[in-house]
Amino acid sequence: MNSRRKQILKELSLTPIWHLKPDTPKQKEIPASLSTKVEDLTIPLNPEENTQQSQKIHSMNWKQLKSAVSHCVACPLSAARTHTVFGIGDENADWLFVGEGPGAREDATGEPFVGQAGKLLDQMLAAIELKRGDRVYITNIVKCRPPNNRNPSLHEARQCKLYLTRQIELIKPKLIVALGKIAAQNLLGSEDSISSMRGKIHHYSGIPLIVTYHPAYLLRALPEKAKAWKDLCFAQSIMQSLT
Repeated sequence: MNSRRKQILKELSLTPIWHLKPDTPKQKEIPASLSTKVEDLTIPLNPEENTQQSQKIHSMNWKQLKSAVSHCVACPLSAARTHTVFGIGDENADWLFVGEGPGAREDATGEPFVGQAGKLLDQMLAAIELKRGDRVYITNIVKCRPPNNRNPSLHEARQCKLYLTRQIELIKPKLIVALGKIAAQNLLGSEDSISSMRGKIHHYSGIPLIVTYHPAYLLRALPEKAKAWKDLCFAQSIMQSLT
């Protein structure tokens, strides 16, 4: 195995390499979707390549960015996806809502926040006189579904960060709402708890950002809906002061 291949596999957390013993029963055939060539993985291996990749993405328009995301194979999440989940809504939105990552239904449809969590998010928007697609854009930290709806890893989030950053640059939102701990920690580069981040004005690249609970969490913890409502009122007051 050459040094470049070893370096890429280490970056993907795919080492050490495990080999099946000759007498291992029922060796499974590797699906075509998982047989991506190492040479095809678009992972910058040095600062110069990373800078070039960053400059390329930061110069993209909406069409180019969507195409880049749909063809991305920069991390292992791409191997098992059905669709990438780029984002949806008003591309000149005042409000940007950012979740953690797609679930099973989002992976199947290619649209963020569908199913019960999506319905609850729509209700939350309606409570402050907003609706999907009207002054609102919705996206996630990562654009491919993590297996079993687990939290995206730091490596996976880093691979998608340039895409999210470019989305924010293109949208130019007046306010960002981080939905859940994972989104907040990634956007703010923090390891703080969600309880300590709520109720405060944070900033992402100069844009005001507030933190609230993820709708999927609220479905499991109904008493916390009162706190989420308080967060939404706080966000609405910030928006009013900005406009």
